[in-house]
Amino acid sequence: MKINVEIDCTPQEARAFMGLPDLTPIHQKYLSMMTDSMDGVVSPDLIENMMRSWAPVSDASMGLWRTMFERAAK
Repeated sequence: MKINVEIDCTPQEARAFMGLPDLTPIHQKYLSMMTDSMDGVVSPDLIENMMRSWAPVSDASMGLWRTMFERAAK
């Protein structure tokens, strides 16, 4: 027996239905910091430390992020 259920909802509604937290304020803060970093307001070191605390990232990929932010800040 095979049953298919199709639900039409927004991502926000799906997260609420599944009991997941609303991370919109954190997402907005992250986007704000990224924008400020690219405008030269926030240092790339601060972004690097923030990203390292969120998830394990290899040195190679962290170097790629660092290079991107340094070039964007110039």
